[in-house]
Amino acid sequence: MKVRFLGAARGVTGSCYMMKVKGVRFAVDCGLHQGNSEIEKRNWETDIYDPEKIEFIMITHAHIDHCGLLPKMVKNGFRGKIYATPPTVDLLEIMLKDSAYIQEMEAEWKSKKRSRHGRAGDSPLYTQDDVEKTLGLIKAVEYNEEFSPFDGVNILYKDAGHILGSSIIEIRVDEEKDKRVKLVFSGDLGRPNQLLVRNPSYSEVADFLFLESTYGNRDHKNEDQSREELLEAINYSYNKGQKVIIPAFALERTQEVLYSLYLLYKEGRLPTDMPIFLDSPLAIRATQIFSKHYRYFDAKTREFFKAGEDPLRIPNLKLSETPAQSMSINSLEGPAVIISASGMANAGRVKHHLRHNIWKKGASIVFVGFQAKGTPGRKIVDGADTIKILGEELAVNARVFTINGFSAHAGQSHILEWLSNFQNHGMKVFLTHGEYGTQKILAELIKERFGHEVHIPDYLEECELKADRIYETISKVQSESFKVNWDYVLNQLENQVSELRDNQSHIGSMSWSDQVELRDEVLEAGTVLSRLLSSVVKKGSSQEKGNYKS
Repeated sequence: MKVRFLGAARGVTGSCYMMKVKGVRFAVDCGLHQGNSEIEKRNWETDIYDPEKIEFIMITHAHIDHCGLLPKMVKNGFRGKIYATPPTVDLLEIMLKDSAYIQEMEAEWKSKKRSRHGRAGDSPLYTQDDVEKTLGLIKAVEYNEEFSPFDGVNILYKDAGHILGSSIIEIRVDEEKDKRVKLVFSGDLGRPNQLLVRNPSYSEVADFLFLESTYGNRDHKNEDQSREELLEAINYSYNKGQKVIIPAFALERTQEVLYSLYLLYKEGRLPTDMPIFLDSPLAIRATQIFSKHYRYFDAKTREFFKAGEDPLRIPNLKLSETPAQSMSINSLEGPAVIISASGMANAGRVKHHLRHNIWKKGASIVFVGFQAKGTPGRKIVDGADTIKILGEELAVNARVFTINGFSAHAGQSHILEWLSNFQNHGMKVFLTHGEYGTQKILAELIKERFGHEVHIPDYLEECELKADRIYETISKVQSESFKVNWDYVLNQLENQVSELRDNQSHIGSMSWSDQVELRDEVLEAGTVLSRLLSSVVKKGSSQEKGNYKS
């Protein structure tokens, strides 16, 4: 029995465990890699997945970093079943279609840009047609109803309490000589008493546990504190006549924010003349699916629906479906709350709202979710003085709020409390879906408190899992291969400066206007380099202080 970590290893995107059990290859999750250009290259390197030889894929939930590569797998030959809970099935349709639209639009934009320079166009990672083929492979499975995809393996989905339809997956493998091995995949764990969804289910026995660690180094504020911070941001910008921009993931985070605004409205604390725009067709459709599947919510939320109230709708909520409606928001005078995707500010309509507001004193930017390294959201949270949005370098003058109490992830104490329910000793724990520094902190706590052996796998690492809770790393890619070759980069830069000097006499013979244009471009390149160096110094200082709190 083998597992290979094809994503979310010492990182938080691209979740995928590639399993081989009894000669059968299958995967738990198949997520999109998100972040900087090097990380996103992994979405194209799908030979390592060998899609044609994957028998089936189990999806823990519909966040794109757990499901977003499914159409790419289908495009490259996957034809097996895809298992997910009923709410996840509905959410997968809108999430994957939206992802395909983004892939197609980005490819079209890059192709136009390349054609202007006489180069060949780009193809999208996958298309709407690939998504349609993917949807035809999905099979719904209910919580707590065990099924067997092949002889000797039984699978059980349990509620992870993370987002609507999210799951913990338990796999029981009947080994030779009457031995059984139980694998538990936490997926993304929710936190207790979270808005909307039920508390996470527990597992009591596992030989091998694959545990997420996104917030393994800290806890969240509670919902009441988060609601107060949200109200503080709203009042701050309302009193200054400016807008509140909330980059929010279309799935779960948007609905939690809407629910919190509903509670503030019920308490009479929300400005009644301040419009609230939900500016994301995807978030609008996701919210409709949430209301459809309200039976999966917690008891308090179900009571609202049974009483005829929809806590995801408030009187001053305006839905912005079309691009024209979205653009009109930025011409609107006066305060407003704008909830728009994407949650890390790296795509979608929120970039336009940031472009119009981030430089304004009195505006607020409210981050309500995890910001991965390399994303614009992370740079803003880390205290960037300026940020490039849609090709324009903008000053960050808006007040930045980081409200981590809205997180759908378990905090450190929640993870440890969830772990305390395992009754067996000698369990082996693999920490995934977290940044390496965070994982090391959590690993030490798990060892101290429970005595479990903890392993933090690296990207592309492969381990063999044996009976009697024994595992062995059989393949590990050297981390050195992922390092940036700074000697090469700096040598290239020095060569270009040297070449510019060598051609100085020729440049001097150019027309005055051409020289001015070249000078301005060289000075602009120098300005960019100076800004980057300043950012490096600032980031180094911030890391020493450990100031990242999203």
